[in-house]
Amino acid sequence: MSLTFPNRSRSYDEAGKRIRFVGHDGMFQISFSVAADAMTKIQPRTSADEAGYLATFDTESTVIRDVASKAYGRTRKSMYVLTSDDFG
Repeated sequence: MSLTFPNRSRSYDEAGKRIRFVGHDGMFQISFSVAADAMTKIQPRTSADEAGYLATFDTESTVIRDVASKAYGRTRKSMYVLTSDDFG
């Protein structure tokens, strides 16, 4: 099966400074998070707070999910932390 993102929810992890979201490969749930510094690489005008990071995630979700899908396609693990390096 291929990775899908049927659940559009996401949350900000203050302690980890990242946005969390999930994908699904058939019945398997795959956990993803995107480091806050990646949000500012994707959109340089991102406000460095929860609202800013979530807003950037929402407007750039297609790009973020594409990067997540590529990462999953390479190794098929159950959890990924995407960093600014993943958003070349």
